[in-house]
Amino acid sequence: MTDMTMIEAAARRLEGHARRTPLLSSPFLDEIAGRRVFVKAECLQHTGSFKFRGAWSAVSALDPETRRRGVIAYSSGNHAQGVALAARQHGVPAVIVMPADAPRLKIDNTRALGAEVVLYDRATEDRDAIGNALAEERGLTLIRPYDEPLVIAGQASVGLEIAEQAADEGISRADVIVCCGGGGLTSGVALALEARAPGLRVRTAEPAGFDDVALSLAAGEVIRNPSASGSICDAIVTPEPGQITFPILQRLCGPGLVVTDDEALEAVALAFLRLKLVLEPGGAVALASALFRRDRIEGEAVIVVASGGNVDPDTFTAALTRFLD
Repeated sequence: MTDMTMIEAAARRLEGHARRTPLLSSPFLDEIAGRRVFVKAECLQHTGSFKFRGAWSAVSALDPETRRRGVIAYSSGNHAQGVALAARQHGVPAVIVMPADAPRLKIDNTRALGAEVVLYDRATEDRDAIGNALAEERGLTLIRPYDEPLVIAGQASVGLEIAEQAADEGISRADVIVCCGGGGLTSGVALALEARAPGLRVRTAEPAGFDDVALSLAAGEVIRNPSASGSICDAIVTPEPGQITFPILQRLCGPGLVVTDDEALEAVALAFLRLKLVLEPGGAVALASALFRRDRIEGEAVIVVASGGNVDPDTFTAALTRFLD
């Protein structure tokens, strides 16, 4: 299980490789939210999302012989790119299993980073089964996107940075809203903050209809989404919380927050207008929660993680045209 010893070791391995992303603010966003809003800009991380942290943590921890045989991962795009880059930087072969309906930009970027991409139909095929079969057949090490202690430890470095940056801003008590799919980033941030800034409470953010974590937290047991696809927030659409991550979320997180796809798109537009950040819809649901669910958030300040910026041009243009005209 992931603990602070593992998190601190991952942070040391990440030094000089992951970017320390800024904590940004805008008085215009503060006015909408009714409190100070601070945005942790993980969209500026290598490969455009926090996923590079967990990927580097996992690949760098492998012994040389295991690493030589190669790694495999499954992802709709951000974990794919993070693993592809981390593998390339270590001289390691990488196979990435991706849904065929993933944004073309993410598929193309993953291939450009040197990975072999295997596409599947997420409505009819099981990515876990595909990944496990390929791993066994080729002797590859599977790097899971969230239910992997080393990945969680790498993502937790976001929380370590938030603890320091919040202290610099004089924030000792606040909600920290995290875009949540399977819960690797959210659980890692929650573990780091429990140790370093216990006054900061983590909240999950998800799109409506794919809010399995919020439903699971409310029910006290794992609840699956009824559908496997259909949200514009593809980066954080997962079937259910992870087996490793859910107990951490259950112990440390407050009630989940849920926003619509339209609210996520509006947050994309506002992030560009007010912070000059490019976000993908799935990476903007935490900001959307801060802006449009203000009555469900406590305190004079809120911290949100802008988890990814790998948006395709058509979606980004549509968001700006619709909400900034």
